[in-house]
Amino acid sequence: MTEWQEIRLGDVMRIKHGWPFKSECFREWSPGLPIVVSIGNFQYSGGFRFESTQLKGYEGDYPKEYKLLPGDTLLVMTCQTPGGEILGIPGRVPDDGRQYLHNQRMGKVVVTRPDLVCDDFLYWVFLGKEFNQELVASSSGTKIVHTAPTRIEAFRFTLPPIDEQRAIARILGVLDDKVELNRRMNRTLEAMAQAIFRAWFVDFEPVSAKRDGRKPAGMDDATTALFPEHFQDTEMGPVPAGWRKGSTADIARYVNGRNFTKNATGSGRMVIRIAELNSGPGSSTIYNEIESGPENTAFPGDLLFSWSGSLDVYRWHRDEALVNQHIFKVVCDEYPLWFVHQHLREAMAFFQGVAADKATTMGHIKREHLSQPDVALPPVEILVAAGKIIQPIYTRLLKSERQALALANLRDALLTKLLSGELRVKSAKKLLESVP
Repeated sequence: MTEWQEIRLGDVMRIKHGWPFKSECFREWSPGLPIVVSIGNFQYSGGFRFESTQLKGYEGDYPKEYKLLPGDTLLVMTCQTPGGEILGIPGRVPDDGRQYLHNQRMGKVVVTRPDLVCDDFLYWVFLGKEFNQELVASSSGTKIVHTAPTRIEAFRFTLPPIDEQRAIARILGVLDDKVELNRRMNRTLEAMAQAIFRAWFVDFEPVSAKRDGRKPAGMDDATTALFPEHFQDTEMGPVPAGWRKGSTADIARYVNGRNFTKNATGSGRMVIRIAELNSGPGSSTIYNEIESGPENTAFPGDLLFSWSGSLDVYRWHRDEALVNQHIFKVVCDEYPLWFVHQHLREAMAFFQGVAADKATTMGHIKREHLSQPDVALPPVEILVAAGKIIQPIYTRLLKSERQALALANLRDALLTKLLSGELRVKSAKKLLESVP
């Protein structure tokens, strides 16, 4: 094939259904157990996020045809939101030494014409907006939407010559690799910040070291002198002498969002709901041109806390947006944002437990629950000393997240133009040369 031609996916590949693994054989994953891939393991922008999601191990018999190989592509065939944002999203099985298993509600891509199509190119076809939109339009179900192998295989698209397919896949892959590199660096930075916070403000390691006559690991003399040498008993247990007992409510203000989805104009700023916190903007994202005050607006670097449904705390790194109801904007007037953020991460298990107990309604917390998780409040000198270490990490995180966002936006823009033929490989390569 030397020219671009319109074909059906079913002309070059087929979809294989997964297997219904028995729930009674699921185990918390540990090395040596195979991993049953679940829809929760998919990244909403494509790919997998095994490193940050729950892994399901399996101890039971299963047909060996459902063992996956590195490089196999799976597609999501069920989406639990009416907008179907992740319907058809692809993920490629990593080559990380672990065994992955092909679960139900996702389809495995089996290329039948490797002479006509490159599977790396198909991966990007699956990430195109047109593919998702067609699957959503033909899906069944209301609250939970489903697609089927025949609907996937019916999708029509324009296929370039195979050499051009490979070139397109390489260009988009370079940008995707840069995005993933930023994500890995961010995970490392987040782990560093959390480790320092836990050592200083949860486990009180410098105080324990001084009490035992040891020098705190990796700490200079001036910083060491800021910590006491013994603990004092309080209602929350032993805390460093001279520190105060406080609560989540004491360290920040929690401003509830507004109903910005009502009478939305369809343009303007994004309305942040739980879906946008978890996966960014999608086909069901709402936009509104309404005015809002700064305390109902999220700016890059702000802290947001979803208190209903899916409870978690987020650092917002996208463009200025509107904070919808069921989400607190966390306003840090007295204590630094990094301190409040890390404390909320520590307290989140408590809040999630409160929400889980509300079995008859959508799980949520009330404002009164913010007064219950205790926090040991250090002297300002220790906050300043910790801030000199942790604040630069947060600054680097935001810069890296904004860079990753810009790279992902460029990748997605090139994806649309390259798949349509509007932009040719040669021009795309020139654009890529200017990317840092």
